[in-house]
Amino acid sequence: MTAALSDVRPVGDLLRAWRQRRRLSQLELASAADVSTRHLSFVETGRSAPSRDMVLRLAEHLDVPLRDRNLLLVAAGYAPVFGETPFEEPRMDTVRAALKQVLDGHEPFPAVVVDRFWNLVDANAAAGLFMERVAPELLEPPLNVLRLSMHPDGMARHIVNLPEWRAHMIDRVRRHVALTADAGLAQLYRELRSFPGDVGEAFAPPAGGEVVVPLRLRSDGRELSFFTTIATFGTPVDITVAELAIESFYPADEPTTRFLRERAGW
Repeated sequence: MTAALSDVRPVGDLLRAWRQRRRLSQLELASAADVSTRHLSFVETGRSAPSRDMVLRLAEHLDVPLRDRNLLLVAAGYAPVFGETPFEEPRMDTVRAALKQVLDGHEPFPAVVVDRFWNLVDANAAAGLFMERVAPELLEPPLNVLRLSMHPDGMARHIVNLPEWRAHMIDRVRRHVALTADAGLAQLYRELRSFPGDVGEAFAPPAGGEVVVPLRLRSDGRELSFFTTIATFGTPVDITVAELAIESFYPADEPTTRFLRERAGW
């Protein structure tokens, strides 16, 4: 639902759209936010102007991204309250240092930091494994890690379980689009769907008793297997920080662990 600040709909329309996207009734949202259903109805129809605190309270209960909370405030006639600090600015020194500590601490296993579009923000040395033997143009900034993994000239040609991995990742993007209504994410989703390969209509869990969807990668005649975890900042009040995520890759078997340790000289 992200849009330009100069092109926003009435705040009532936006709140109603977010409520419907979260599949909440007016009664459910009003009860959660401790407001009357009548007042919420008046806000959504434009018969009542919400206070700044009311906008922020409803946005909090609707789990609206910080970027879109600013749009809600502007639509209601208030100034945005959440800043968006460029990642390279000195104010972000502590954030960059924390991320570097996490990335370095994950060696010799790969880890990357991405923004809301899965564009690469930072990576540790071990993540270089994923950037070998791919088309050089896919490594040009902004390097998108999903495009890198699923493009036919990228990692896709080295992924052993490509249909399974593609289905999992595309379903993940689809869910993000459903949660955020972000036009940029929707465009990325369509691009990923356009790449060759059988995705299917819906993600299906893998067979064989596995508890996570693995990434099985062929490298130098070996088959490496990974599973991933994702971490975000717990209490962000800056849009840039709120939209960062750390994806850490862990070896799913002993041969992969041994290969990564030997590769790093451990």
